[in-house]
Amino acid sequence: MIKTNAMRLLDAKKISYESFTYPPEITDGEQVANQLQEDANAVFKTLVTVSDKGEHFVFCVPVCASLDLKKAAKAAGAKSVSMIRQKELEPLTGYVHGGCSPVGMKKRFRTFLDASAQSFAQIYVSAGKPGQQMKLSPGALASFCGAAFAELKTE
Repeated sequence: MIKTNAMRLLDAKKISYESFTYPPEITDGEQVANQLQEDANAVFKTLVTVSDKGEHFVFCVPVCASLDLKKAAKAAGAKSVSMIRQKELEPLTGYVHGGCSPVGMKKRFRTFLDASAQSFAQIYVSAGKPGQQMKLSPGALASFCGAAFAELKTE
């Protein structure tokens, strides 16, 4: 398996993780969880938003849930946030849709993990390339990304 930039960054900080591959054409989060044979609540998608003031934020929520934009804005201390356009993702983060990792974006953005991540010893996030996931502790991920835990998903 070829190491992604996200994996190399974790290696450099001696943060332990396991990497997994699956067919890259599978982009639906719940199907990814099935490929990993994991609870979809433990597999997180990385979403990038923009605030009413043009500030970008990163949110990680379980693949079986949706990001509650009001809760996201509150967590970020913004009046409102909205999802960025898909075509803006790669120029902004360096990652393509289906392979966006909270680890190793071109620029460091304020990052938030759904509080539910804390109920798992290990969670999955994209390794930075479609078809690759990393499993690591939510605390290690939050520490590396400078992320805060917050209630982010819709009920």
